[in-house]
Amino acid sequence: MDPITIGLWTTGGMLFMVFMGMRVAFAAGLAGFFGLVWLRWNGFDYDPARLGKSIEISVKIAGQVPHSKVSSQALSLIPTFILIGYLAYYAKLTTALFEAAKRWIAWVPGGLAVSTVFATAGFAAVSGASVATAAVFARIAIPEMLKIGYNKQFAAGVVAAGGTLASLIPPSAILVIYAIIVEQDVGKLLLAGFIPGAFSAIIYAAMIIGIALIWKNVGPPVSGFTWKERLVSLPPALPIVAVVVIIIFFVYNPFGDAWGTPTEGGAVGAFIVFLMALYRGMRLKELKDALIETAKLTVMIFTIIWGVLIYVRFLGFADLPGAFSDWITSLTVSPMLILICILLAYAVLGMFMDAIGMLLLTLPVVYPAVMALNGGEFVSAADSTFGMSGPMCAIWFGILVVKMAEFCLITPPIGLNCFVVAGVRDDLSVQDVFKGVTPFFVADAFTIAGLVAFPGIVLWLPSLAG
Repeated sequence: MDPITIGLWTTGGMLFMVFMGMRVAFAAGLAGFFGLVWLRWNGFDYDPARLGKSIEISVKIAGQVPHSKVSSQALSLIPTFILIGYLAYYAKLTTALFEAAKRWIAWVPGGLAVSTVFATAGFAAVSGASVATAAVFARIAIPEMLKIGYNKQFAAGVVAAGGTLASLIPPSAILVIYAIIVEQDVGKLLLAGFIPGAFSAIIYAAMIIGIALIWKNVGPPVSGFTWKERLVSLPPALPIVAVVVIIIFFVYNPFGDAWGTPTEGGAVGAFIVFLMALYRGMRLKELKDALIETAKLTVMIFTIIWGVLIYVRFLGFADLPGAFSDWITSLTVSPMLILICILLAYAVLGMFMDAIGMLLLTLPVVYPAVMALNGGEFVSAADSTFGMSGPMCAIWFGILVVKMAEFCLITPPIGLNCFVVAGVRDDLSVQDVFKGVTPFFVADAFTIAGLVAFPGIVLWLPSLAG
């Protein structure tokens, strides 16, 4: 049997295990290991005496993968970014951010919902976890919206959708994971997420205002704040701005050399938020909770990475990515149409898989195909299909697939943010939250269309970094 056929059968088995309810990390790890054994034994012509040797070789290969990849310095960004978010919550920076947004923006139609979107975007700039963002603002923003008469389904949908912005706006754990899988510059990818994240927030806000203007009872505006009250609300939210500036200057300093690596920027940001949390009275129990929650989420992400990387190593031996790239480039249809079909496939796949697992499983096959469509990883902009160089195409495609991962966080039946919001609020069912996020599907479609049609939205900042 040829390696490609073995790769297809093994991938089919892994998908079957995932759809039957097995965790992605374990399904991918098992499929990758048994695929390695199968490939090696196939090379020995299925000699029963060589089965043990095949298993021994596969164990060594699978055992080397987790350490070699997870010991990467870039991955140390993930726990520091997650810790920043939890410490910011316990320092009550999230409450201060929401209060400032409310006092400055709530006067517009649907103003409290718009305030929630921009507050989640601000919190996303110090938190690398969408789930944490949704959980925090379900406690802070939903009660405020219900108090003035918002539709509870709509209020829940705003928080669940707003939480997805943490996937794009740096520091973003999922952007770091993408950079490591496709071996691209972490700093440039983090830079690339800022403008698309802000663009996505603006699209959400515009849609909310439109809905509030059409249906007056959905989101009544809030007025009555004086200019003094607005100005007073700004200083408590400034630490978040400081952390964002620090991370930007560690990634890219527009006035000179960067201050350090993104990893160092994440560590410094976490330390600053830690000091702010102590200053605001964080107790030992709250620090312990922040550290435990950070450890739980980090271990979950790293476990998925370990399992999937074993599967990725198997794919490399089976040469399935190369075969898929050859097939994609042989199609006689528009490359842009193929790219759109790939993005639509992510939308469907995301209905049944979590975002991180979905990207980790698909990128080893899909990424080389997209690079081949553009003309290769080292193609110049002048000779490329999409009008951008290979490295820039890698960044552009990364933002597109991460935005698709955001979309999948609110799509039924797996939409994780919806389950988190429903779990935090006893007065809301999962069905209520899914109904509330429905309009945001349209907003996300417009956002993705804009990023595809105008790549400059993604590539302007990374291009400044050289």
